[in-house]
Amino acid sequence: MSIEDVIFKKIIKHCDDRGFFAEVLRDDEDLLSHFGQLSWSISYPGVIKAFHYHKEQDDLWFFPSGNAQVVLYDLRENSVTKGETNVYYMGENNPSVLLIPKGIAHGYRVLGEKPATVVYCTTKSYNHSQPDEKRIPWDDKIIGFDWTTKHR
Repeated sequence: MSIEDVIFKKIIKHCDDRGFFAEVLRDDEDLLSHFGQLSWSISYPGVIKAFHYHKEQDDLWFFPSGNAQVVLYDLRENSVTKGETNVYYMGENNPSVLLIPKGIAHGYRVLGEKPATVVYCTTKSYNHSQPDEKRIPWDDKIIGFDWTTKHR
């Protein structure tokens, strides 16, 4: 079951002999209720950055280079999908954006042999004195996500 209120959008690339063009985020898509901040991060191969969640802000993630396994876990008490886990594969092999609502624990693992870049928008700017960021260990027993690659 897909976690309630999460939106996954495939990105359409328009390619020609010069390269490509793609629209990542548009104001007429209503993906973000409000724009707060645009951030950029790079993580190295094999790195797991998980888990954290927000009480006040939504995130919108985009991986323009590299590839990542993104894991969401619904912590929201009044959600019909409370306790559900969703996994998304994002990056240059699957260009897409992911809206992560407040109250959803989220994290990712870099896949492959090159770094992954994540560019993300939030509905609130980061407050250094009172960060809206709650941490959960990557190997939390309640979430119980197995980060190992499955050889099938």
